[in-house]
Amino acid sequence: MDRSLRVTLVTVVAFGIHFIFDDVYFKSIRGSINEVIEQFGISHIVAYLIVGIPIFAGTLLISKRNKFFHNLGLNKSFLQALVFAVVCTLPMFIGFAFFFDFNPDIKLNTLLVSILAAAFFEELYFRGFLFGQLYKHTSQGFIASVLLGALLFGLIHLYQSNNFNELIGIFLVTFLGAILFAWVYVEWDYNLWVPILLHLFMNLAWEVYSAGDNALGGAYSNVFRTLTIVLIITTTILYKKWKGIPLEINRSTFLMRKQNIAIAVENNSLSTKSKVTG
Repeated sequence: MDRSLRVTLVTVVAFGIHFIFDDVYFKSIRGSINEVIEQFGISHIVAYLIVGIPIFAGTLLISKRNKFFHNLGLNKSFLQALVFAVVCTLPMFIGFAFFFDFNPDIKLNTLLVSILAAAFFEELYFRGFLFGQLYKHTSQGFIASVLLGALLFGLIHLYQSNNFNELIGIFLVTFLGAILFAWVYVEWDYNLWVPILLHLFMNLAWEVYSAGDNALGGAYSNVFRTLTIVLIITTTILYKKWKGIPLEINRSTFLMRKQNIAIAVENNSLSTKSKVTG
């Protein structure tokens, strides 16, 4: 079987099993763990790890065992990602501080569930695995690789409202957010800590200042979120231009990638400055 097709099948099947497993068993697993340790946030994190077993198995099937963390992008610079995320989310923290009240009652479980777990596991499973394996190891371009994950990412956030107009807004915000996080993951040399920490600090600002009841938010919250997004994109482009590194997502990788490009990324045989471009 062609390797590109095999990787696609492994990725889609592994993620599909995880997705079903998560939907059917996550709450019961979390509840069982919580009965033992009596800490909801930690139980939530452990349950997330358990339902991620198909993801971890799929990663091992696609790459060598000693490349597990490399393949998901977890072996890259945490400090670089932290600095970038802090700088880019400053508009949200500063703007929210002026227009929203600080939430002094934020709970530990909120920090563990809505901020830490949401940022880490959503980026690990959706960007590091579902998008990352398709984009890095097959000839699929950026759009084909990101589309399924972005659609699912938008759909899983629809629990946040029953209002039709709000549901449309929530879906668009999370759908486009998935594309942005996938783009920034690739452009920062497949450093998964970049979208993880961006996601984490954006969620943190949202919770600490009670900027909205759901992912859609209101006028002021979206103004400052938009400023953060603009800063993420412009900083990434300017940084790569300063370093003399071409953008990874371009005309030759947007719709379809040549097979030799995918193989080069998989084997890590090209340096960052010599990546193939159109």
